[in-house]
Amino acid sequence: MNGKEVFTFAVSKVPEAVKNLLSREKVPCEDIRYYLLHQANERIIRSAARRIGEDISKFPMNMDEYGNTSSASLLILLDEVKKSGKLQRGDKLILAGFGGGLTYGASLIEY
Repeated sequence: MNGKEVFTFAVSKVPEAVKNLLSREKVPCEDIRYYLLHQANERIIRSAARRIGEDISKFPMNMDEYGNTSSASLLILLDEVKKSGKLQRGDKLILAGFGGGLTYGASLIEY
């Protein structure tokens, strides 16, 4: 795996997908409670947060606890955020991931 290529791909495509999704759904960034991104590495998440234009506090991370759990990372993180009591009914969340074959995607959900 070419780590530099994956990093470049992730920090460009994930923010692009998020911005396109928010634009299409007419939801401003301010309405998003949390951005839950695939937990590949902290540098990718920090870079994506900067490119999206949001504070890193809206990007929970748990890699220090589990490492990269592949496709399960978003659901594990969502479960942790929920169990921590940080979610309220009606909160809007972005789930965004990238992975094998350099694929990516983003979803907007309301809790």
